[in-house]
Amino acid sequence: MMKSIGAAAVAATLVFAGFAGDAEAKCFKKTASGTAPSMDGAKFQVKEAILQSFDWGVWAAFMASGSTPGYRVSTPAYKCKPGGLGYNCVGTSTICKTG
Repeated sequence: MMKSIGAAAVAATLVFAGFAGDAEAKCFKKTASGTAPSMDGAKFQVKEAILQSFDWGVWAAFMASGSTPGYRVSTPAYKCKPGGLGYNCVGTSTICKTG
């Protein structure tokens, strides 16, 4: 009896671990850099580069309407400094596939 309870607990753990793995597999991180005369421009370059790095169609939709169909894209965490043509920024976003 104890062996079957132990086996059931292991099976349940594996099933839940599988669900967590699927959820984690839907999200990923992307990092990009951008340079522009203004800090806002450099940050925009980062956002564009992140979108282009995984789906050109999502980038096109973002440029046309500000949406990212099929994905939830976090606002990048930026690190900016003066340099280049004005400012250099590096940013990282978490991207999650929806639906």
